[in-house]
Amino acid sequence: MERNFSKNELYPDCPIRNILNRLSDKWTMLVLYTLKDKEQMRFRDIAAELPDISQKMLVLTLRTLETDGYISRRVYAEVPPRVEYSLTARARSFIPIFNELIQWAKEHMEEILLDRAKALSASATR
Repeated sequence: MERNFSKNELYPDCPIRNILNRLSDKWTMLVLYTLKDKEQMRFRDIAAELPDISQKMLVLTLRTLETDGYISRRVYAEVPPRVEYSLTARARSFIPIFNELIQWAKEHMEEILLDRAKALSASATR
């Protein structure tokens, strides 16, 4: 399984589409959030924080984040090998924005869920 590294084909120079496309997948934000308060974390520790992610998907997400410069991966020449992940300065600059998004979601989640329920109920009666 490989992530698509191409730019948005219809709007290749649109930063919003290209950046949000990568950040808004199912696991990216959760992995960044898991790393945000840690100096570094090992793979198994990240996996323990996200028990519903498969090993394959975690590997893919970490590779993608490394490719985009959001995390750094450090391999230690030990037996067994030790690999640690940490946020880069780029990712750390995103954390305040991310925290604002989390706060906004907390403030509006209840009303959004109510609106969803109303819409679902209205569509069921049509």
